[in-house]
Amino acid sequence: MKQKLSNLEQLLDRMDEAGEGEREVSLDMLMDTIGKRSFGPVLLLIGLILVSPLSGIPTLPSTMGVAVFLIAMQMLVRRQHIWLPGWILRRKIGQQKLAKASRWLRRPARFIDRLVKQRLSILVDGPGGWPVGLVCLMLAVTLPLLEPVPFAASSAGVALSCFGLAMIAHDGVLALLAYSVTLGVGGLIVYSFM
Repeated sequence: MKQKLSNLEQLLDRMDEAGEGEREVSLDMLMDTIGKRSFGPVLLLIGLILVSPLSGIPTLPSTMGVAVFLIAMQMLVRRQHIWLPGWILRRKIGQQKLAKASRWLRRPARFIDRLVKQRLSILVDGPGGWPVGLVCLMLAVTLPLLEPVPFAASSAGVALSCFGLAMIAHDGVLALLAYSVTLGVGGLIVYSFM
């Protein structure tokens, strides 16, 4: 049984592990390496995909939006295991692109990991998970709207990454940062469509 994730670098290590010896890596393969029982690591994975240059791949932000929508709904109904439809799980990314994204994210991951710690966990644990689920649901709906604007989905990816990492580390301060970023995403949508 794999050790539970506790930081960003561990998630990047698992992403690299999923791609070893493969030409393409499916979302299902990535989820198998990080685990399908915890919502935090999966939200963090999706957020990192959206933050990385991979977000420029056509239809990827919309596909990730559907995945986040389904995950957020499952968070709200308190499911124990994550379920995603096969067409999302079969979505593939080239191993070289995934490795490049992982290398690109390493330096910021080291910096962020030094700042994250358990604090104000009431904002992410137990009933605190409900607002996180609701906001993730709203972010999921915005992702297809952000897709026409090049790399705008990365802003939603930052919020999702923060929420995922906040859930992993039980860091309520990071959750507060994620709420702030979400307000920025809303502003970006309003600005883009006015």
